Amino acid sequence: MTRENESRIPLDDLLVFHQLARSLTSSFDLDTILRTILEQMEKFIEAELWTLLMVDEVKQDLYYAIAAGGQEKALHDLRVRIGEGVAGWVVEHGETLIVPETAAESDARARQSGLATSRHVRSVIALPLRGRKGTCGAIEIFNPRADKLSDYTIAFLHILADYAAIAIENAHDVASIQRLTITDDTTGLFNVRHLYEVLGQELERSIRLDHPLSLAFLDLDRFKLVNDEHGHLIGSELLARTGQRLKELCRVQDSCYRYGGDEFVILMPETNSLTAHAQAASTLHALMDTRFIMKSGLPLRVSASVGLAPAPWTAAPSTPSSAPRTRACTW
Repeated sequence: MTRENESRIPLDDLLVFHQLARSLTSSFDLDTILRTILEQMEKFIEAELWTLLMVDEVKQDLYYAIAAGGQEKALHDLRVRIGEGVAGWVVEHGETLIVPETAAESDARARQSGLATSRHVRSVIALPLRGRKGTCGAIEIFNPRADKLSDYTIAFLHILADYAAIAIENAHDVASIQRLTITDDTTGLFNVRHLYEVLGQELERSIRLDHPLSLAFLDLDRFKLVNDEHGHLIGSELLARTGQRLKELCRVQDSCYRYGGDEFVILMPETNSLTAHAQAASTLHALMDTRFIMKSGLPLRVSASVGLAPAPWTAAPSTPSSAPRTRACTW
């Protein structure tokens, strides 16, 4: 009796669904969820390669979030445009695409998807990950066993994909909520609560590994004049622009925080006092050279007083002249 004619779902398939459902509802970690999806897919259907692509909302394309079959590293940096290739078509249309083994163009479609050309592609199953907010990605299954391309298999894969899409959306929502709790509303930078958490971790790491750590404190000069002369809306906008500019000027390994009011902090891991001094001076000069144009068309500039706090303290510069120079701001 074929699966299509069976009145009951096989126990093995029910176990796959149960394990997937249990795993996806017990974690909000996106990486864990993605790996769980592919692990359960591998148990349900035999194939040479499974990939899961996610939509990059900023770049509006697809990236390979995870892959099985020994191709994860090869596909890590590849991108697929929405509408192109198998995965791009599936995400654009929100529909499943099956390229059977008899289709001669399957290799060409796979190459458009970014699959390594050294692997001969005979067939592809691609399913959209459709959640409440739309299609967030796609699952591709390359070279599945021919006897697995049944209506039963496809229907079951749809169930798994729909369940996975909900779990992915939930993970994104939780991550968004977590970001809000550590983000300053005005500037979009990390807030002081998150600074204390990260600083404690970095100090512990600094002591354990005997690596230097530095903090730069920036206090905007005469910022009260902005609120007094132009109003608090302009003041808030200038704080936001200043925060984003500081974030742009930070190195990749650094993190920027709004400490409160018109004060900002830059955390610089594995940075001694001399390097921190040079980085702080460069950041300050670039910040003062920035001309901010407010939404109203008003041009403003800022300057700041900067202080450094290195750890360990013995790494601190010995002379006061080593502190970054500041200048008064003319609004």
